[in-house]
Amino acid sequence: MSTSFLIFIVISAVALLLFMVLKMKISAFISLLITAIYVGIIAGMPLNDVTKAIQDGMAGTLGFVATVVGLGAIFGQMLESSGGAESLAHSLLKKFGTKRAPWAMVVTGFVVAIPVFLDVGFIILVPIIYALARDSKKSLLYYGIPLLAGLAVTHSFVPPTPGPVAVADIINVQLGWVIFLGIIIGFPIAIIAGPVWGGYISKKIYIEAPTELYKPDVKDYDENNLPSFSIIALIISIPLVLILINTFTGLAVEKGFFPKSIFTDVLLFLGHQFSSLIIATLIASYFLCIKRGMNKQKVLELSTKALGPAGIIILITGAGGVLKQVLVDSGIGKIMA
Repeated sequence: MSTSFLIFIVISAVALLLFMVLKMKISAFISLLITAIYVGIIAGMPLNDVTKAIQDGMAGTLGFVATVVGLGAIFGQMLESSGGAESLAHSLLKKFGTKRAPWAMVVTGFVVAIPVFLDVGFIILVPIIYALARDSKKSLLYYGIPLLAGLAVTHSFVPPTPGPVAVADIINVQLGWVIFLGIIIGFPIAIIAGPVWGGYISKKIYIEAPTELYKPDVKDYDENNLPSFSIIALIISIPLVLILINTFTGLAVEKGFFPKSIFTDVLLFLGHQFSSLIIATLIASYFLCIKRGMNKQKVLELSTKALGPAGIIILITGAGGVLKQVLVDSGIGKIMA
């Protein structure tokens, strides 16, 4: 396969995908599958191999990703529906003070987007941004950009959000390292893209906050009785700490610092992504929902509600895995490398 033909396949595949999604308004899930089939056929794969690559790519990607994304979605839903995200924002604003509110917003976004999807976190917190901008008479960008920077960076860098989970699975890297390095690299990026850039651009562009405070749909929680900052911070940290313990325990056993034992096996088990997210989700369900007066039927409904958007993400991620598998099986991936 010549270099020019390889470049043509890649460019035409991307163009086809964008055309179907943006112009034809075809579901990204279907568009990715069609693009994978197109790449396989034009690369000369037998048709039976193309269908096998679809099956293998979907199975290989979703075996791990589907479980983590599903559990992460339910965990995030419990945090959202209990008022935990809003409580976190209010507590950080109180600690940082109004003058340093952009820093409170970038930290809030960074922490909230670990368990909660970016768009959901933004919808929950945007009323606070509007209120700050109105009260201070500053441009909406002064507070909005730090919040969005925090949300976007964590959503892209730190599991259990789908992007970094899928990448870790595809390149076979432990999630503990992705979390550890994602936080180390991501937070300085969030600061530069958030308070630093937001402070600069808000002086150049003034956007006034809406006169009417935006309110999302009816909330599941009492705004006057939010969970405490400490319980929210503790619950969010549980899966991260357990996964990091798993990573460093595995490394210590591998390097011979600790002998393999029942104790290390238990730590590795509890720190596995599946176990840690199940533990965190059950703790969040009890302490944020049931213990605060939410009935069990409502908790079940929230769990079901969370799996709706998670299902779409899981399928699109799986379709991305199909395209990856076709690139590998066709030999294009190896030639590109």
